[in-house]
Amino acid sequence: MKLISIIVIPIFVFFVISYGNAKKINIYDSFLLGVKEGLKICYNIFPAILAMIFAVNLFLNSDVLSFLLAPITRIINIPKEILPMAILRPISGTASMSIMTNIFAIYGPDSYAGRLASILQGCTDTTIYVIALYYSSIKVSKIRYTLIVGLLADLAGILMAFLLANIFF
Repeated sequence: MKLISIIVIPIFVFFVISYGNAKKINIYDSFLLGVKEGLKICYNIFPAILAMIFAVNLFLNSDVLSFLLAPITRIINIPKEILPMAILRPISGTASMSIMTNIFAIYGPDSYAGRLASILQGCTDTTIYVIALYYSSIKVSKIRYTLIVGLLADLAGILMAFLLANIFF
């Protein structure tokens, strides 16, 4: 298997060069055009990613929401550490994964909080991140109902995660 992984990329490069030569395509110019287009996409996406990282870090460093929702979470038996993850999951997959890893380190993956975090990670998606990234890269400014439907799907996933964790654990 290691041999295959070592030779796959050189074979692929050789195939692309051979195919380009057979079709009489200037491979180097095509490569440069692809690089330019990739850099343009990076340039268009960068502000959205930077704003998202800034907002996520700002949110993670404040505990105001956990403090305000603590009475409700005690009543419905949800660990307060899950709230930032539930709120950040539609925004950033990496931030929610970081929170889940932290929950694993503190409580363990087999604890109620760890299992709930795992279910929550699987039941939701990074809706706002996907909308911001993909729509900004193709310069779509009117997202119509995409955000509402995506956030409703995330809310349904969060509620199902809490329900499944309470039923099975």
